[in-house]
Amino acid sequence: MSSIIKVDTIQDQDGNNIINENANTITIGKSGDTVQVATGATLEGAGTQWQSDIKTASFTSVAGEGYFCNTTSSAFTVTLPSSASVGDTIQIVDYAGTFTTNNITLTSSLKIEGGTNDKTLTTNREGITVVYADVTQGWVASSGINSGDQGLDPITYTAEYLVVAGGGAGGANNGGGGGAGGLLTNFGGTAITLFTGSVYTATVGAGGAAAVPSNKGGDGGNSVLSGDNVTTITAIGGGGGATQNTSGRDGGSGGGGGYIGSGGSGTSGQGNDGGTSSTSGGEYGAAGGGGAGAAGSAGSNSAGGNGGNGLANSITGSSVTYAGGGGGGAANTDHLSGQGGTGGGGEGTATGTATPGTDGLGGGGGGRGGNDAPNVSGTGGSGVVILRVPTASYSGTTTGSPTVTTDGSHKVIKFTGSGTYTA
Repeated sequence: MSSIIKVDTIQDQDGNNIINENANTITIGKSGDTVQVATGATLEGAGTQWQSDIKTASFTSVAGEGYFCNTTSSAFTVTLPSSASVGDTIQIVDYAGTFTTNNITLTSSLKIEGGTNDKTLTTNREGITVVYADVTQGWVASSGINSGDQGLDPITYTAEYLVVAGGGAGGANNGGGGGAGGLLTNFGGTAITLFTGSVYTATVGAGGAAAVPSNKGGDGGNSVLSGDNVTTITAIGGGGGATQNTSGRDGGSGGGGGYIGSGGSGTSGQGNDGGTSSTSGGEYGAAGGGGAGAAGSAGSNSAGGNGGNGLANSITGSSVTYAGGGGGGAANTDHLSGQGGTGGGGEGTATGTATPGTDGLGGGGGGRGGNDAPNVSGTGGSGVVILRVPTASYSGTTTGSPTVTTDGSHKVIKFTGSGTYTA
């Protein structure tokens, strides 16, 4: 709508009447040219017509109008016009300074800032003007006060995550156990914020490749969670276990050292170091790989070292232990093999093929004691990425076939292979 301006007379700088109510004329320039205005007509100028009724519940807005919105009692939705012309405007002001507590949601059958998602006003004392551009961009913000980094905020909700990388494989020939995949989680802590309509990508790390005789085990692959408004979350793959007389590889958790070898280093905040084997004489077992909850153990003259234990987490609704280190290989068949750590760590062996780490838990593979072919070490277990979101906000849009379960008022989206979730 337009504003109405009513005048009796307007004069130019020389005192000449250019609008004269009695003559119903507008005089243009000094030449005396006139534009006739019918009796009783009004002159209209563009502007915003502010509505006197304070809005406290959802309503449909009208182009050219401004609204004072009071969300003291509850949040509500403002529906923008379903048909619009270029330049149509809507203005909205936070009447009571409560938009942070109770947001205003803007929705429209036309696009908003080039997309089909709703937007929100989330800052106290915010005022915003939106203008219609065209069918491509639809309604866009043209000005605002107290609007923060952007005029129109996306709809958001919170989420929790668990990201576990692939575990490292055990080493061969007095081989150390593989280190567990790095573990990162915010479950029970500070939630992350997801933007509705944005795509979040889960990359699940593979387990490390098994070692053939006289080789170190392969490192596990990184697991990653990334997307809008989320600082990329990267869990580091577990370090491979060492072969005889060498050190374990570094990783999320470090691989265990071979006989007469040091353990690999774990990544701070994600895992622990692999165990270090004896440097004295005699037949000693190799060390265990590190786990998310504890370092790997050293081998002895009677057994391979145990893998470090993992950490329990209940993000799925049940307590599950993830990221256990692999056990070290035994020096010979008269010795005990190193046991895998809780959370999917594989058992070491003196002969034959060692036990792999458990897929989906990021466990380290067991170390292989002897060096006779074709026996090899245990492979590392693949990782996992889990998102936990409110059921009321869950979109149901995923790729990569994750497992989706319900725990109370939340949906749990579990990726054992790479995929995406659209919030």
